[in-house]
Amino acid sequence: MPQKDIMRRPDTSTEPTTSRDPAAPIVRRAGRRAGRRAPRSGASLFAVLAASLLLVLGLAACAPGGDDDAAVDDTAVDDTAVDDSAAGEAAGDDDYADRMAEQHAGEQPLPAFAGDQGRYADVAVTTEEVTYSTAGGNQVSGYLALPEGARESGDVPLPGLIVIHEWWGLNDNVETMARLFAHHGYAALAVDLYGGQAADSAEAARELMSGVQEEAATDNLNDAYQYLTEEIGTPTVGVIGWCFGGGWSLNAALAMPDQLDAAVIYYGRLVEDRERLDRLDMPLLGIFGGEDQGIPVDGVRQFESTLEELGKDAEIHVYEGAGHAFANPSGERYQPEAAKDAWEKTIAFLDAELKQ
Repeated sequence: MPQKDIMRRPDTSTEPTTSRDPAAPIVRRAGRRAGRRAPRSGASLFAVLAASLLLVLGLAACAPGGDDDAAVDDTAVDDTAVDDSAAGEAAGDDDYADRMAEQHAGEQPLPAFAGDQGRYADVAVTTEEVTYSTAGGNQVSGYLALPEGARESGDVPLPGLIVIHEWWGLNDNVETMARLFAHHGYAALAVDLYGGQAADSAEAARELMSGVQEEAATDNLNDAYQYLTEEIGTPTVGVIGWCFGGGWSLNAALAMPDQLDAAVIYYGRLVEDRERLDRLDMPLLGIFGGEDQGIPVDGVRQFESTLEELGKDAEIHVYEGAGHAFANPSGERYQPEAAKDAWEKTIAFLDAELKQ
């Protein structure tokens, strides 16, 4: 059942001020809204390889004697290439998991907004647990937050926002963020990619993150989009995530380029492949820390450069002196000033792209 929650919002009168913008942004560039749909799995690669194998065998059958061995050798090379590609992808996943584990070594998620010293004032929103997906054959529940009275008023349709958790899982910090977005006028659905589990240690978080299957997670996010548009009636939908969720925010944008209207990445794992990035068809905001060893700034700048060359509508901010997860008030790396600036940029970006 829906319930009225009391949540916390920024009280800017208690915030430190600065005359210098701590971010180093790039100028937003005009995006191309051409209709392109991203593939949702790697099936196309295997289809191409299978077709190539059939062609080789067909040519061998028609060729003069002595070419059979060459056909077999060509097939063997193709198999090796597939094996090497899969091994390389798995190694990349392990390397990323290791970097995240190193960044969060010895940490535990703190109670939401602990230590913020009264920076938040009380406001009311409505929340409920909803079943939004059956990805992987199981019912998946998420945390839906709406502005108070939104269902009753039925006035202006709300913009939707898919909220993706950090590597800790769907915990009270992520639920608090969903309530914050609801307070700003969004139908915010905090999704669950961990099957109802949340971690209280870096070791447990690494295990949960490593167990996420790409196809099931992509289906999960697609179902979240369908829930917001069909059940809530949101005319526009964006996606946002932090850390692990930041990477999946980008993945969602690549998987649903024709559906999503905006994407926000907070220090998430990035994609380097130009062909994949060319599928992006919505404005993108990236928030990163200059001292983040898990998502190195060199990779961020390369990502930024590639998007610029492709003519994508992207705005990247790197906060000098900030490390990984600097915007998480329930974490040990929280930096209030940089987090406040990033939050203001996030709300301004989402309002510009999603509110009509």
